[in-house]
Amino acid sequence: MQLTVWTYEGPPHVGAMRVATAMRDLHYVLHAPQGDTYADLLFTMIERRSKRPPVTYTTFQARDLGGDTAALFQTACHEAYERFKPKAMIVGASCTGELIQDDPAGLAKASGLPIPVIPLELPSYQKKENWGAAETFYQIVRHLAGPHALPPNAARPVRAAGEKPRCNLLGPTALGFRHRDDVRAISGLLERMGIAINVTAPWEASPADIARLGNADFNVVLYPEIAGPAAQWLKRSFGQPIVSTVPIGVGATRDFITEVARLAEIDPAPFLKAEESRLPWYSRSVDSTYLTGKRVFIFGDATHAIAAARVAREELGFEVVGLGTYSREFARDVREAAARHGIEALITDDYLEVEAKVAELQPELVLGTQMERHIAKRLGVPCAVISAPVHVQDFPARYSPQMGFEGADVLFDTWVHPLMMGLEEHLLGMFRDDFEFHDGAAPSHLGHASRAPAAPPAVEPAIEVAAPAMAAAGTAEIAVVEGPSGWAPEAEQELRKIPFFVRGKARRNTESFAGQRGIRLITVETLYDAKAHFGR
Repeated sequence: MQLTVWTYEGPPHVGAMRVATAMRDLHYVLHAPQGDTYADLLFTMIERRSKRPPVTYTTFQARDLGGDTAALFQTACHEAYERFKPKAMIVGASCTGELIQDDPAGLAKASGLPIPVIPLELPSYQKKENWGAAETFYQIVRHLAGPHALPPNAARPVRAAGEKPRCNLLGPTALGFRHRDDVRAISGLLERMGIAINVTAPWEASPADIARLGNADFNVVLYPEIAGPAAQWLKRSFGQPIVSTVPIGVGATRDFITEVARLAEIDPAPFLKAEESRLPWYSRSVDSTYLTGKRVFIFGDATHAIAAARVAREELGFEVVGLGTYSREFARDVREAAARHGIEALITDDYLEVEAKVAELQPELVLGTQMERHIAKRLGVPCAVISAPVHVQDFPARYSPQMGFEGADVLFDTWVHPLMMGLEEHLLGMFRDDFEFHDGAAPSHLGHASRAPAAPPAVEPAIEVAAPAMAAAGTAEIAVVEGPSGWAPEAEQELRKIPFFVRGKARRNTESFAGQRGIRLITVETLYDAKAHFGR
């Protein structure tokens, strides 16, 4: 275990809580000391849910350790059942609760409750949140759908003539990044294709819904980090194929439609022709052409990072200079994706390593988590959030999916607008000392002489880059990068005139040019010589 200021994932019992909170008629009894109940805040304050998670804590204290904490746990189970009347219950221990080794699974089994009680073994000091969510969902599916599994070597029943093909949507949970809106987007897409949705789980599913997962013809795995193990078990137990394409971006959504149509035995052509995304046209428009070749760094969970890299390169014309994940269970997939971009993947859960990599690569756009938002803000780089962990602003009241054709439009707006705003920030900084652009300016010729000059209207970019951007573009001093070459004051002044969102590249190219020629002091002439050299 590592002490840190920020962490990409919580302990595994938080993952279990995400699954329990997403479901209906399910309760989670967590053996935890007083002080380990903070996880409620994640849902009520960050996700802004209207009710607290369906979790009962034993909240034992130090003085209880000399007594019978096992009895305390059993009492909590009985009280939770009497109060909430769930149809099923999951039980486990928090990080601290795990240390006292009370065996919640055995205690719950001996409690004699008249509902299914599903034990969770979540090693808090070896695994993390997404693994905990995946293991919890897998155990719930196995315990509740298992009694309905097909006999060994038995074939799936043939769908009746005229009956719609059916699928399950697997993976969306509480506290998931845009999971609510992704479910709506993909449900609508599948329904337009004439495919019925049997169960969506864990999102809004009940234990009874989990029990009938086997009735579907195939499974759509929206988030492999959460639903991968459960989908593999359903494939083995019910013979259900898995749709493995995650529909993030126009190209992936078209691939998704083709894969779903093959399993549903329908023609995909009409649905591919009905494409509704504006992203392809916008990315070819005049306003977007100057974004071609922008250097982008991507970091997040494996699903969103891999998808973002494809969209960035194939659909927006960006150059992917960095790709990484904190999802170590999917390190191989991310490494393969990075190799397709000719780069080496960054696999880490240490945000300081990520910050160092961003500083080294000096990208023009960062796509990442809430952590990368802060990193990019400090470095003065535009940023868009593409993956959990996220903060309250990434649980918008509006409909804002990441998946499907509607999600592709959201991606375009979210990623491109920070770069567009970068140019406006630079222009504001460039003219901030001009008349009419500062508080001490003379009155405008359009106003009256007696009227006090008005401050320029504030510009609020969609992504948090305004403060560092304005500082970099305006009055802030440019830090001299340590290295073999120094910068003359007049060269620094000239560099300051370059827009901040390409200034890092200009500095890097100039220092490389000077280093190759043994120039110790970079002058204005060196800056222009480097520009001419790299502009050829």
